[in-house]
Parts: sequence; structure tokens; C-alpha cells
Amino acid sequence: MGQKIAGTAYVKADGTQFTVTGAVEAPVSPYIRESIAPGVFKEEDRVPFVVVEVAHTADLPIETLAEATNMTVTVEFKNGRVYTLTGAYLVEEPSTSSDEGKIQYRFEGVKGVWQ
Repeated sequence: MGQKIAGTAYVKADGTQFTVTGAVEAPVSPYIRESIAPGVFKEEDRVPFVVVEVAHTADLPIETLAEATNMTVTVEFKNGRVYTLTGAYLVEEPSTSSDEGKIQYRFEGVKGVWQ
């Protein structure tokens, strides 16, 4: 029997539903590990994040998203898993172009939880 593992994801930030136009990314581990020598590694905390490409629609609350510093971002993946990022804020420099009509947002936050 086949199993659906990919497809359209649904993303909300503080209740605002985005029109997703590309892939959505979220980390699967809360750590970044790097080998120092065979069998020996260092481990650092990963900043939890969500990266999403959305349609630049007329009702997209650009200013609200840019100013917010304590959002809850929820991603519903087609495989049934849900990732929730709390204490979220935008990082990097989102921009849009008239050719594509899309914006790529990177949210980082305090805590990311898989359900």
C-alpha cells in the first residue's frame, strides 16, 4: 500500500494562512553535530526555524509579519506531521519581485515541536 509523504503543506503565522508556492522546510533535529575525530563529536543547539515561499497576495500582512517578535508558526505536512514554532520572528531580508510574485520567509524562534 502506498503512503503519502509529500505534497502541499499548509502554513499559518499567528492565524494568517499563507498561500504556499514552494517547498516548506523545518528542522528534524534540535541539534547540530560535527565530528571532531572518529567517534567524537561536538553538539550545539540548533535555532528552530521554518522556511516558506508564499504568494505575495494583496491581503498578505507584510508589515504585521515584519514587526512581530512572538508569533506561533504552524506547518501541516501532507504526511500528517505538524511542526509548531513558538516565539517566532522573521530573519534575513525577505523581498519580492514583480516577475514571480513570491516572498521567501525564514522564521526563527524559541522552540520547535513536532507532533
